[in-house]
Amino acid sequence: MPSEWIARHDQTVALKGEWTLANYRHIKAALNHNETRAELGKPTDATVSLDAITRLDTAGAILIVELIGVEKAQAVADWAGELPKEQQALLVRIAEAMEAPLDVDPPSYSRISQALASVGQHMAGLCSQQRQLLAFIGLVMATLFHLVLQPRHWRPTATVAHIQQSGLNAVPIVALLTFMVGAVVAFLGATVLQDFGATIYTIDLVAFSFLREFGVLLAAILLAGRTASAFTAQIGAMKSNEEIDALQAQGLDPIELLVLPRVMAMLISLPMLAFVGMLSGLAGGAMVAHLSLDISLTQFLTTLQKDVSVMHFLVGLSKAPVFAFVIAVIGCLEGFKVSGSAQSVGEHTTSSVVQSIFMVILIDAVAALFFMEMGW
Repeated sequence: MPSEWIARHDQTVALKGEWTLANYRHIKAALNHNETRAELGKPTDATVSLDAITRLDTAGAILIVELIGVEKAQAVADWAGELPKEQQALLVRIAEAMEAPLDVDPPSYSRISQALASVGQHMAGLCSQQRQLLAFIGLVMATLFHLVLQPRHWRPTATVAHIQQSGLNAVPIVALLTFMVGAVVAFLGATVLQDFGATIYTIDLVAFSFLREFGVLLAAILLAGRTASAFTAQIGAMKSNEEIDALQAQGLDPIELLVLPRVMAMLISLPMLAFVGMLSGLAGGAMVAHLSLDISLTQFLTTLQKDVSVMHFLVGLSKAPVFAFVIAVIGCLEGFKVSGSAQSVGEHTTSSVVQSIFMVILIDAVAALFFMEMGW
């Protein structure tokens, strides 16, 4: 029987030496040896002596508890008073941990409690998300103000490239969509107004709806799904490839290098796309008016000039920069949130689209109430 850590004299089992992690494998092998087990018998029934132990750590304490049993280890102060107080406390703590069940049954809650907890979690997540968005907007604005007087830090090449990607390349889809929506609005308006003999007011309906709402709103929603997701995927891929860490290691500011060119590009692109959407919507309404209502293009333009003030156009166009800034900031922020995996890139890309569309519709509703109260 090995005598370096374990010895037996009559009815006494003496543990000695250093019962530490460094000797764990050797002590474990000695305890599992058949001859050792046969000679030790049942240590829980024998007198165990610990006064020869020179060092003891958590690994050694686990082996001692397994050897003498949990109950005897918890009462170590009664039979091993010669052991230092720290080592006694260690044995008691290990015994209590080994006595505790490993499988803890999760508490059961009613469905009402689970529903309320789910609502609370979603609300807490929404509040945290909005705080992060406000903090990121503040960071972008501070960086923008810092660069106003430093033209050498401006990045016109990146800005022009993003204008082409987010603005010029989106002109066909924005024009096509608003043209079709304008035709649908004109057709539905004419269907309702025909019963009152007021089909001529279809021109006013199409003009008001597209100049104030639909032109800028449809363009913003398309960019929220098209450009915000692209911003998130691009920055998220850079985050997962540790390219952003490399930029910071080189002393470059990611906000200045990656975010501001995209924000500036959106501030330029969305007003232009909103203008295109307004014209295309009016063109769709004019086509339906000419084909279905026998309203000539000249009459359409004359009525439009007479009844529709330029204020409606300015009201609609004034919302474009706000939508553009929110979409760009949300898309970039979700890109910086990517944790590094492909799944995270997909999740945050989806989140950026949903958040952007939600914020665009929310801001549009608030703006509509504001303009209505102001009488504009």
